[in-house]
Amino acid sequence: MSLISKKPTTPGQRGAIFSNFDEITSKENKKSLMAPLKKHAGRNNKGKITVRHRGGGHKRKFRIIDFKRIKTGIEGIVESIQYDPNRSSNLALIKYNDGEWAYILSPEGLKIGESVLSNEKTEVKIGNCMPLKNIPSGTEVHNIELNAGQGAKLVRSAGNSAQVLATEGEHTLIRLPSGEMRRIHKECKATIGSLGNQDHKNIKLGKAGKNRHRGKRPTVRGVAMAPNAHPHGGGEGKSPIGMPGPKTPWGKPALGAKTRKRKPSDKFIIRIKKRK
Repeated sequence: MSLISKKPTTPGQRGAIFSNFDEITSKENKKSLMAPLKKHAGRNNKGKITVRHRGGGHKRKFRIIDFKRIKTGIEGIVESIQYDPNRSSNLALIKYNDGEWAYILSPEGLKIGESVLSNEKTEVKIGNCMPLKNIPSGTEVHNIELNAGQGAKLVRSAGNSAQVLATEGEHTLIRLPSGEMRRIHKECKATIGSLGNQDHKNIKLGKAGKNRHRGKRPTVRGVAMAPNAHPHGGGEGKSPIGMPGPKTPWGKPALGAKTRKRKPSDKFIIRIKKRK
């Protein structure tokens, strides 16, 4: 993907950087692989806001993606590369030799007409999927399962990839994009290659309205609020937060405080993620 900037005929275009969508080959979605996507505006089943700053946004449908790569041993052909409004990475529409269709996440370098295969052991080629135990050390992978057969949970956003380091015993050592090194069961599947749309991180929206289209509502700083509305609020004029560390509106530590609690899966983490 390459980026473009327009001649600023409006203030919103002055600082904006857009994608030219040169990876996208088709706008015709597969209707059988789409489902309605209901908006909740950050509210739970009682109507109470549990996630702030959500609401509005453009109407869109959910694309049903094959994160499990369940078509084992059946070759598929890439029919088109498509945009997905629900995620940062693009999708590849696959037509399998048995006549079925599926969406998968589109890796960097995957072209129309190329074949992809999910099998116990297959060629180490972009878009192919197999268990970690059969992937050579040093290979870049994405779309990684945490539990065999559950479907991919790790490395699914644009431009990301993990690296297979070694397989010992029942587990394979993986270096994740965050720098974390983690053991994952060797029967878990992963897809070869890194994800496409790598310039997604360099896009600049240029105006607040672009965030509203995405369903994001405005965020007000705590220091700009009254003291009864936020722990950072109050004071005459511009004031600091007035406490050792920043807090959420409910008094919990925020902005850099560790949120991960002790989990049984901690024993699989060899090295924690690198600090920014």
